Amino acid sequence: KEEEEDEGREAWERAYADERSWEALQEDESGLLHVDKKQQQRQYRRRLQVASHIQRGLIRYLYILIDFSRAAGEKDFEPSRMVVVANCVEAFVREFFDQNPLSHLGIIIMKNGIALRLTDLSGSPEAHIKALRSKLESGGDPSLQNSLDLAHSYLSQIPSYGHREVLILYSALSTCDPGDIMDSIKKCKEAKMRCSVVGLSAEIYICKHLCEETGGLYTVALDGSHLKDLVLEHAPPPPAIAEFAVASLVKMGFPQRGAEGAISICACHKEVKTCCYTCPRCKARVCELPTQCHICGLTLVSSPHLARSYHHLFPVIPFEEVLSRANASSQRLPRTCFGCQQFLPNPGSKVGVRVACPRCKQHFCFDCDIYIHESLHNCPGCES
Repeated sequence: KEEEEDEGREAWERAYADERSWEALQEDESGLLHVDKKQQQRQYRRRLQVASHIQRGLIRYLYILIDFSRAAGEKDFEPSRMVVVANCVEAFVREFFDQNPLSHLGIIIMKNGIALRLTDLSGSPEAHIKALRSKLESGGDPSLQNSLDLAHSYLSQIPSYGHREVLILYSALSTCDPGDIMDSIKKCKEAKMRCSVVGLSAEIYICKHLCEETGGLYTVALDGSHLKDLVLEHAPPPPAIAEFAVASLVKMGFPQRGAEGAISICACHKEVKTCCYTCPRCKARVCELPTQCHICGLTLVSSPHLARSYHHLFPVIPFEEVLSRANASSQRLPRTCFGCQQFLPNPGSKVGVRVACPRCKQHFCFDCDIYIHESLHNCPGCES
């Protein structure tokens, strides 16, 4: 019913309705107040639709193309499209490196008819966020062709085991190109680049054609919260395209960390650092991981990075919602959550969700379900 009411409202009406948080309070059987978690419910339903065993690329090279033309200064997204996009990109960068510790990301901005590379491909989220915050200026027209050509010039040099991706945040309704953009789209397709677009205005044919040709996704945001959801959907690794998914061995090195307080010059920034890692092949010093050695080209990672990427290969199976006692087992239903030991709502209750693992049959609350699938990546019931 609430979803039908949301669909019947305009975008500006939903924005004001979401601020009336006191109307979302509900009282359970014990007299406790609970807040209706619409966003988590949407995440829960979206996760149920995702297949569990799909081949995914763990080493991703992603360029974010951000439209900072005069259209980014529009006020339909408060306080402006540019500020809302910057906040979404900041949240996306942190989530991207949290879920893809072995991947690299770069930022390209387009305005005044040109494309400017703001940051190189690297694994430092703070460097990307700091550079983006220092360039919040809009003006001129965007050039989608120049941006694609610039991203292609860098991603085409990526090794075959890396998955090449482009995420475009587009505000304008047109593009100012110096040549035929169809040639640029053809080059991106031949280079196996997966291009996705999140629009802030109406649907544009050229953006839709770009996504269809390269196997990406094209979506249009309705408001600020919807924009953030659409952008964060690109944080997990996408399914690998069959013709692009080539099995190959990647040579990696596990560098040792230097002693605390030891002063050395890193090979990546040519600066004096107090804490560096030593490449096992050429003994060069690097200041951050994961990265590629600037001397011998060896990929340098740490064991926690590999461990954090493991759950994408073997994800936790989605839990099933217990709707009624008839759907549950003939045994007596547990009263508490197996994870946090809090009392569980009755099946079909309006104040909460009760889910069960299909393998171990243990029951969990909604909060533990989110934590297990998005942070822990292991079922406590199956592990015990």
